[in-house]
Amino acid sequence: MPLSEFSLITRFFRQKKVNNPFTQLGIGDDCALLSIPEGYSLAVTTDTMVENVHFFADADPEQLGHKLLAVNLSDLASMGAKPVSVMLALTLPHIDKNWLSAFSKGFLALAEQYSVDLIGGDTTSGPLTLTVQAMGLVPKNKALLRSAAKPGDFIYVTGFLGDAGLGLKIKQGYPCKKPHLALERFNKPNPQVAAGMELIEVAAACIDISDGLASDLGHILEQSSVGACLDWDALPLSGSVVDYINETGDWTMPLTAGDDYELCFTISEDKALTLTGSYTKIGVIEESLGLRLSKAGIIQPFSNRGYEHFS
Repeated sequence: MPLSEFSLITRFFRQKKVNNPFTQLGIGDDCALLSIPEGYSLAVTTDTMVENVHFFADADPEQLGHKLLAVNLSDLASMGAKPVSVMLALTLPHIDKNWLSAFSKGFLALAEQYSVDLIGGDTTSGPLTLTVQAMGLVPKNKALLRSAAKPGDFIYVTGFLGDAGLGLKIKQGYPCKKPHLALERFNKPNPQVAAGMELIEVAAACIDISDGLASDLGHILEQSSVGACLDWDALPLSGSVVDYINETGDWTMPLTAGDDYELCFTISEDKALTLTGSYTKIGVIEESLGLRLSKAGIIQPFSNRGYEHFS
């Protein structure tokens, strides 16, 4: 017997328990109900992934389920929000029970890791398209914004840069000698939720790196009406990325490749002294508009952009 929309949701996406006290009502009614505690704001983000645009047709469905949720949790992390709940909309060309089982396994495993409730969504027929709306709680007037960078702030990032971009190049045929880590970073990014919640008390501006460091930092510069100088030699790069650059000469890749889902943030010099996590200083905010790059002691304008739809 073919699965109906409601039996599909019940079979593959109904969680065994409510994970947080803010969910009053989840899947089952026309709307979900959330309670927002006093002193908090609700942070809301939406992201869509389309087959052959954001992921390959042969993508592992379990990894895809993980990544779909991870990219939305990364948006919440960039504002310092604690993830609470998500809604999932699936457009499916047909019902593939094995695919749905693996996809929901990856999605729900990450949801359980962060105590996130799946509280609703929609399913429909059409080209494979996956959409998540994620919601989180952030203390009122504490959210990390793109518009708060000041001249003199230091620029920091979490983690390493370029591994996901290398993973994409491996998928496209680049013969990497040690592909495992890069492919893992590309297929299963780790949202920096804990870092975002820690930085909310000290950082000024913040953004997650989804379309490339240069492009995403550019959003901070534009909305804060400032400029910046990045130190290329300070970028945190894995051995595999360094090997790729040495072999190809493509030194801009860590600056322009997307899908890292690390955090890029600015912080005043005095507050930078209080940082205790694994963060790397890569530059400084300046009054003069635009992005500049210092490489081997030479400073020059840098205008390369990351991935953009409709470009």
